[in-house]
Amino acid sequence: MFDVVSLGEMIIDFLPNETGRSIRHVSGFKTAPGGAPANVAVAIARLGGQAAFIGKVGQDEFGALLADQLQTEGVNTAGLRFTTEANTGLAFVQISDTGERSFLFYRNPSADMLLDVQDLKLDLLQSTVIFHYGSLTQIGERSKEATLAAIHSARAGQAILSYDVNIRPALWPSIDAAREQIQSTIPYCDILKVSEEEVELLTGQTDIEAGSLQLLHQGPQLVLVTLGERGTYYRTPELSGYVKPYQVRVVDTTGAGDAFMAGFLRQLADRVRGRSLAASIGCEEEIKEMLRYANAAGALTVTRMG
Repeated sequence: MFDVVSLGEMIIDFLPNETGRSIRHVSGFKTAPGGAPANVAVAIARLGGQAAFIGKVGQDEFGALLADQLQTEGVNTAGLRFTTEANTGLAFVQISDTGERSFLFYRNPSADMLLDVQDLKLDLLQSTVIFHYGSLTQIGERSKEATLAAIHSARAGQAILSYDVNIRPALWPSIDAAREQIQSTIPYCDILKVSEEEVELLTGQTDIEAGSLQLLHQGPQLVLVTLGERGTYYRTPELSGYVKPYQVRVVDTTGAGDAFMAGFLRQLADRVRGRSLAASIGCEEEIKEMLRYANAAGALTVTRMG
């Protein structure tokens, strides 16, 4: 039984040699494995959990590099597929002096967008405590159908469903299209993770407490709102509150949200064995303990590049 099976994009990030400069002015880049769902799977494994990844990469050198990296990290790759229809996705990263990043994507389409229903290894989805996925595989028609099929299969297997919205506006046809698709998926999940900006985009609310309540009413049992240097806000049907962050020197925020999510899911997977999700998140001190751990994982991630 896996702690977490993660589905979605796995790409190559090109990290700049210098921060605080635009992409066209940096001296060069170094490659690093990336993609939010893949990052979560790797972080789960690094935190001592059992993780598997479902996704598609190109039949190219970058795809081979990513597959090797998953295996090196101890992530099960039985759900990884290769294709010659498209290349592995690429993202060039620009990092500000404060560590904030922006992306220039090359994926039109990329291999991850071509994940098909028949590519799914259903026994993985039937043998996990938590199924974790994001919104980027919902952009292309083929990968959208595969994501929905995986959601239904995982639910049939009694897995807890974890959804990281992770909106990248440049990749969607429009913000309205992103909002519509993501809103249609929220009712399926048990745990919804959003940023402060995503709360406003999805609900129109600038108040995260009001916005998170609106999202909770759409179906999740737990809404997590990441607030960067201000920590995390959580809301369940009975509980809500803030968990303070750890103060660290920020170098690069790339992957911080993924490490945060993995930290939380790693803690949760241990707690839900033998009891319900509602029971596991029903105690305020217990949920705060899990989020302190998650905040620590996110904080460690921003202290170095990549």
